[in-house]
Amino acid sequence: MIKKIFICLSFIFLCNVTSAQKALDIQNAKERDQRMAWWREARFGMFIHFGIYAQFGGEYKGHFQKAKNGEWLFNRMKVPVAEYKAMAQKFNPKNYDAEKWVKTAKEAGMKYIVVTAKHHDGFALFDTKVSDWSITKASPYGKDMLKPLAEACRKYGVKLCFYYSQAQDWGNAGGATALRPMRQGWPNPDSTRIDAYAKANSGSWDPIQTAKPYAEYFRKVALPQVKELLTNYGDIAVIWWDTPMYRETPETREMYELVKNLAPNIIQNDRLGVPGVSGDFKTPEQKIPNWEELDGQDWETCMTMNDTWGYRKDDKNWKSAQDLVRKLIDITSKGGNFLLNVGPQPDGTFPPESVERLATVGNWMKKYGAAVYGSHANPIEAQKWGRITAKDEKKATTLYLSVFDWPADGALKLAGIPHKALSATLVGGKSKLKLTQSDDGSLEITGLPLAAPDDIASVIEVKLKGFAKKKSFGLQRKMNSGSID
Repeated sequence: MIKKIFICLSFIFLCNVTSAQKALDIQNAKERDQRMAWWREARFGMFIHFGIYAQFGGEYKGHFQKAKNGEWLFNRMKVPVAEYKAMAQKFNPKNYDAEKWVKTAKEAGMKYIVVTAKHHDGFALFDTKVSDWSITKASPYGKDMLKPLAEACRKYGVKLCFYYSQAQDWGNAGGATALRPMRQGWPNPDSTRIDAYAKANSGSWDPIQTAKPYAEYFRKVALPQVKELLTNYGDIAVIWWDTPMYRETPETREMYELVKNLAPNIIQNDRLGVPGVSGDFKTPEQKIPNWEELDGQDWETCMTMNDTWGYRKDDKNWKSAQDLVRKLIDITSKGGNFLLNVGPQPDGTFPPESVERLATVGNWMKKYGAAVYGSHANPIEAQKWGRITAKDEKKATTLYLSVFDWPADGALKLAGIPHKALSATLVGGKSKLKLTQSDDGSLEITGLPLAAPDDIASVIEVKLKGFAKKKSFGLQRKMNSGSID
């Protein structure tokens, strides 16, 4: 009898624990949804990589770096620390205009900016009190770049976000260093010796870098700098970590807790490396995932306009504005965000090629932004002629058909429509289009102009009489969330 009573009490206890856990999970999910609401609405943001590497422009000792980027020059070219830091004396972004940066992003249709407060070279773009390796102390510019940027973001209603390299730091002693072979840099005649030294010293190529232990770097530089960023610049929307060199360590947990305590509403990506914490969104890099790679979690593709994140004067491989807009639509149609990079020139201005493309993207967004902002993934079958995004109301769904390949006969066909289509309108047009729907859900839209209204992507709005379920996701495969170059 006593055994039966014990079993019953144990069952009741377990049920109560399970119910309490479910209630906590629901509450946590609700709080996370509230934090992520603006981010899911935004869909489009600007990444900015700026630092001493811009002054090099991808060139060292008369050689352009072999690896196609600019911001890793310090590491890939194995520049001695003292020599790299000496370049800061020439780094003077005198034409930097924070308002112009923000207005360029806003006019392009971007809703948030992620700026490299400190990249892997350890150089801080802000007035940090814990290191002399900063723009205020080591450069003739001598001013905090983030304060005016924060003010401009508040003025123009753009969310400010900080990128911070939490573990990797090549300029502050004790910071971690990812191993990269000299062949990715330049044909240094001393390559064999340097590679051997770096391999024996966890990637570091200069004794200065290992003069202190990582724990001291974390305690005296990284942790206090993150505290400075979260307390001196007003509300910060996202902290964008990078290269989790030391995963599952007490330091990463401490950093995570610091951020949650100082900024409980902040969003964090998946590159911190805390055990059991996946971050608020995933960060595929330089790629747009296929449906099979997604699992329903929030994600954001970060991508360059050419081949490099930081400014590189010989990189002319620019993506077209049409390509950039279509990538944005493709990403949105799969439920993701697009973080598009700009690498400012050494004087603090955006490259004219970036400005030109962003202006064209912005003109398209002014006309067709409804297909992007606040939309979710395509809830019906994929279509060969373009991409579909959707927005839900209480009992209805609106589909936005972004057409890349315009039908020459003025008729567009769709398959897999789950509900009755009520109307179709060409965005920017004056009249409604004709609909013919079959019993199997196939839909034909006719009465379209024979020529595409827009060379980048034309948009048709289709209203459904019902709530279209969001597309189910495939099995999760490996997505790149390690390091951006």
